[in-house]
Order: sequence, then C-alpha cells, then structure tokens
Amino acid sequence: MRKNEYPFFPPDFLWGGAQAASQADGAYQANGKGLNSSDVQPFLKGLTNIEIQQLEKEGMTLDAVKNAVTDTRHYYPKRYGIDFYHTYERDIDLLAEMGFKSFRTSLDWARIFPNGDDEQPNEKALKHYEKMIDYLLAKKIEPIITMNHYETPLNITLKYGGWPNKKVIAMFVKFGKTLLDWFGGKVKYWIVVNQINMVQIEPWLSVGVTSDQYDNMEQALYQATHNQMVAAAKIKEYARTLQNSNLNIGTMVADGTVYPASSKPDDVILAMQQNRMQYLFTDVQFKGAYPQFACNYFADHQIKLAITADEMKVICDNHMDFLGISYYYSKMVDSTKNKYEVNDTSSNPNLDANPWGWAIDPQGLYNTLSQYADRYNVPIIIAENGIGMYDKLEANQVVHDDYRVNYLGEHIEQVGRALHDGADIIAYCAWGPIDLVSCSSQQMSKRYGFVYVNLDDNGQGNGNRYKKDSFYWYQKVILSNGKQI
Repeated sequence: MRKNEYPFFPPDFLWGGAQAASQADGAYQANGKGLNSSDVQPFLKGLTNIEIQQLEKEGMTLDAVKNAVTDTRHYYPKRYGIDFYHTYERDIDLLAEMGFKSFRTSLDWARIFPNGDDEQPNEKALKHYEKMIDYLLAKKIEPIITMNHYETPLNITLKYGGWPNKKVIAMFVKFGKTLLDWFGGKVKYWIVVNQINMVQIEPWLSVGVTSDQYDNMEQALYQATHNQMVAAAKIKEYARTLQNSNLNIGTMVADGTVYPASSKPDDVILAMQQNRMQYLFTDVQFKGAYPQFACNYFADHQIKLAITADEMKVICDNHMDFLGISYYYSKMVDSTKNKYEVNDTSSNPNLDANPWGWAIDPQGLYNTLSQYADRYNVPIIIAENGIGMYDKLEANQVVHDDYRVNYLGEHIEQVGRALHDGADIIAYCAWGPIDLVSCSSQQMSKRYGFVYVNLDDNGQGNGNRYKKDSFYWYQKVILSNGKQI
C-alpha cells in the first residue's frame, strides 16, 4: 500500500464493482429465460488473442446465430457464466467483506421478457432479481442497475432485425417501465444501455445486428443507436411521472477518445475529429440535439437516419441525469496511417499493454474524466475499470496479482486527481470483482476479479471462489476511502 497523492474522495463515495448478467448469471434454462445476444457466442478453442479479436470485429452472421440455437458441438460460456444466478448470496457476501458501497449489475432482458415482444413479463425472473436487490440492500450495498448489458433477446434479431427497427423502441420502453415499477423504490441509479457507443466495435452485442443483415451497415448501426437514445429518453420521461424522486436515469459510454500521435497539425486535427464522433452519443443525450459535425459525417458517409421531430423533442426534454464511463485503455491516431473513420486507430509505442493488446495508461483515465466533466458538468459514475490478465491459482489456493493492484491503484489515483480538479465523480466500479466470462473473447482465463473462480475456458472446474491478494488490497482502499492505494 502507498499513500494516494490525490486523496480527494468525498465521504459518501460509492466504492464498488461491476458485472453483467450476460457474463455472470448463467442458468440459461432456468425459469423460462430466453436466449439473448450473448448466449450464442461460442468459445473457439485454439485461437490466439489476435485471432479472437479479429473474429470480434467481423461479428456474427445470421446463419451463425440461427445455428447456435441448436448447436451441440461448441461450448457457449455465457450461458453458464459463473452461476451467479444461484450463488449471488455468497458472492455478495464476499463483496460486503471487501466493504463495497455499491455494485453494478444488469437484469437480463431475455430473462424478464424472453422474446422481447412478450405481452407479460416473466414474474419468476422479476421475483428472483427482487431477492438479489434486497440482499444487496441488506448488506448496505447500493445497487446500480443496467437495463441492457448485451442481453437483447434473440427474437428481436430474428423477427425484427435488431435495434434498427423502430418497433423495438416500444418493446424496450415496456421493459424499462417494468423494471422501474418493480424496483424503482429500491434502486436509485439506472444505466439504460451499457456502453451505447460500443455499437461502433461490437454491433452484435450492442444492438443485435448481424454482419450480413443490412446493406448499409453503418447507417443501420447509427439508426439502432438513435432508437436506443429515444428509448432511454422515454424511460426517463416515465421515471419523472413516478413518485419516487430519487430515481437517476443515466447513459453510459466506453471511453473511445484518442491522442494525436504527434504535435503535427494533421495528427491533432484527426484526433479532434475522432473524439467529436465519440462525444456524439453524449452530446445528443445531454444537449438534446445532433451536433453539426455528426450531421456532416453522416452526409459524407451516405448515412440517412429516420429521425422524427417527436423523437428529438422527447430526447431534448429528457436529458440523462448522469454519465457512466468505462475505461480500460487509451488509443492514438496517426494521420499517416489512420483516416477519419470511427475506430481507425494505432498502437501507442509509449505504453505497455496486457496480453490482449490493451494499453495501460492511468493518466488516460484522468484525461477522459476531465474532458467529459468539462463538457457536460454532470455526475459521473466510473462504471467499469480493470485489467484482464492470466492469473495462477497456487497450490495453497492463493493468487498473487500485484499487476492488478498496481493497475487499479494507479487508476484510482487519477480518479482522485480528477476529483481534485472539480469533476463530480460519485462512484468507482472495478470491473468483474468476481471473475467472469470475458465479453470480447468468451474466455474465463482473461480474469479481472478480486476473487478467483475455479473454472476454465471450457467450463471445467468446481466453481469455487478464492480470494486473491487484490481482495485484501481493495478492502484497505475502501476502508481508507482512497487515501491508501
């Protein structure tokens, strides 16, 4: 442990962690759950991390999705997760032992409305989640609930073509209203859509669109995101009609801002342009209009969105209450290598990286928190931050993960630095406090947690939980309110 140079954390700061139902719950056949977009992603043995990332970029085809429903050859790890659906009490006990003040998780849309367009919700699922939320509250842990964390019901894709179809707006709003009706008196903080800008990287998971469903894919993806923003605004509008005044409805982005490779004007301008297209999503949801630079980008790329005046009015009248940000690594653009295209970036030679090529850059978190705080002046929740690494369970059932302690400690210090500068940061959620299935690679071996889960990439193991060295470190961080890291 070392002293934090910037120990500026308010006394009510919400220290905690985050996960997704789609990566942790499992129990995919329990109590009438339907398949969601994450449930059809197989773990493919024998691939390198680079090959896995390439497949992620290529996305899912419609045939692959249909075949996955009945496929028995491959293992689909997110269907099983870490069985949090059944183990949530003992897992939450571990979080409480660390001193968690908050815990972010999602409520699986396909568990509550198995087909997305169901007339009535699955009440067994709602009662299950009610017990989980009550257990968190009994342990004095503030629930931060995500309505959709890569859990679009498969029927939404197969029957409606995914989120580009405006019919999906009403289905999701119905889901959102159901959650607020059931849990609005218990949950203060709601993130409507996880990482809404990740449609640029993970279109399948983000909006339930396969790589071969639309001729103009970029247009379909931005239309899908627009529809999500309309749905979020309508859910916020509904929340305002409820008597519970403590409801906070927020949006969330994954940090995608970039550095210029040099001080050359071409590099600086390209970085500025790329960053503006990241701010597009939050500009709409906090300022109530599409900025001109985005309209220009759409025109230059033959993107024509179906946007109505009524939709823009509901967005304008119902700004989000807070901003969730996930941050893992920073990116860079070089005008000699990259173009003004979303996610056309280069590796930063000045930074080390984890085995999956994710650059380790604590100051990048300070940079992105500062930029968003200055731009919107709204409360910020750090909804995810962590490092995936290969962990080794020793013979005496311990895990020495000093690399995780170093990574998180250096990033937490930068959170304090942003707070010191005036950013209104209310929560810090370390990603995957209990090991879970990786979102991008379907691996268990890409571990993030303070708690080791004894399962491998093929789902083999007894699922036992073991505390890592970082467990005791984070316990002390919370106890000292960030003064010791």
